[in-house]
Amino acid sequence: MESSARAPEHIHPSLWRASQLARGRGRAVDTGYPALSEELPGGGWPVGALVDLLVQQAGVGEMRLLRPALGTLGKRPVAMVQPPHVPNGLGLEYIGLPPDQLLQVRTSKTADALWSAEQILRAGSCGALLFWAQYVQTSSLRRLHLAAQSSETLFFMVRPLAAAQDASPAVLRLALRPERDGLTVDITKRRGPARAEPLSIPLQPTPVLFSHHARISRRPLTPTAAGSIPAKVVA
Repeated sequence: MESSARAPEHIHPSLWRASQLARGRGRAVDTGYPALSEELPGGGWPVGALVDLLVQQAGVGEMRLLRPALGTLGKRPVAMVQPPHVPNGLGLEYIGLPPDQLLQVRTSKTADALWSAEQILRAGSCGALLFWAQYVQTSSLRRLHLAAQSSETLFFMVRPLAAAQDASPAVLRLALRPERDGLTVDITKRRGPARAEPLSIPLQPTPVLFSHHARISRRPLTPTAAGSIPAKVVA
């Protein structure tokens, strides 16, 4: 008989003790925020897995939160499916994403957006996929998560905070709320112990927001006929 019990990860890499963070089986990308990375299994954003970012409204700072990770992708394309606003070139340059590196997909039907996202993941050519969605069935999320597992793609679903009550196959779920200098981040699901206290993550404002053009463009806050606010940065 062994004198001590074997560590769960030595039995199978998918096992971990509830009192400790799981050791990621795959690669992880540093978030760029030490306080956040320390709280995530593997020390960063998991590659090849579904990550849920739950927001009060699109554009609270999810792109700026992902800025350090997107900056590590080199020249691999970044796909945006159903972005809530027209991406701004200056804002994209600020987060290290040249416009010619961006693949944007807009569809009139949710089913078409889900199909597009799945094909992007299965192709594996993109360094990251960001998918903004409202209600998505658990079965559809499961298909996307399985597709992500066969890729080396950072995969983020940006969904409403209300979706936190729904089941999700995501290995990581974060609730994002805006605060004065950045975001308050609640880790609602991770492979490890629950965290009761939220994290405060400071974010640098996008310089384009201080430009004369941006100030003028932000004055009319009424959506256009296409449903997006003119010149608003997805940040």
